[in-house]
Amino acid sequence: MNNVAKHLMIGSVFALGLGMTPLMAQHGGQGHGPDEHGKAQHAALPRCPVVDEPVNLAVSMATDDGPVFFCCKGCIKKYKASPDKYAKIVTAQRMALASREKIQVTCPVSGNPVNQDTFVESNGEKVYFCCKDCAGEYKNNPSKYASALANSYTHQTTCPVMDEEINPQVFTKTASGNKIYFCCKGCDKKFAKNPKKYIPKLVAQGLTYEIEELATSKDDHAGHNH
Repeated sequence: MNNVAKHLMIGSVFALGLGMTPLMAQHGGQGHGPDEHGKAQHAALPRCPVVDEPVNLAVSMATDDGPVFFCCKGCIKKYKASPDKYAKIVTAQRMALASREKIQVTCPVSGNPVNQDTFVESNGEKVYFCCKDCAGEYKNNPSKYASALANSYTHQTTCPVMDEEINPQVFTKTASGNKIYFCCKGCDKKFAKNPKKYIPKLVAQGLTYEIEELATSKDDHAGHNH
């Protein structure tokens, strides 16, 4: 049994045995909250467009229409070679993910972590920014930032240490550049000391990482460039 399979098995047992604390939608409009059974958070993962396997939400690539998720990194190269071939499956994937909890973590203007107190209303939902300057730029030309906004979310909505809603400004980067989010800075320190302990909490949210990748993770917080 390979490492990924082991992690998936561990995560499944954990989710069934202990359950997860209900998630709060980010400021009441950011994501889609789970029902009383947590279905939105623990719904079956959609399929990879290249291989008929469940996706790993830690493996994706950004496109103009939002991220596309895959079962493994090898599928990304195949997808890039012929994206039109997989268009229908990608559409189905996005429909399946529409009811899954997500949180906006990056500003669509600067790419920096969002400040959850800085937002504008857009089409009945809140769009978050790192600062008021970026909010103003977005309001002047929202279509310019549509692609960046579509790629500004994560499906990792709870801290793997405390099961609390993540803070977009508190994260660590894995060896491959992925971000793992936490509710507070104390949690990122605990995670760094023993990442293997918290793998099941990430797997339960649909994100699978190799322990080697987590063992070399580091704090790398983006700064504001204005």
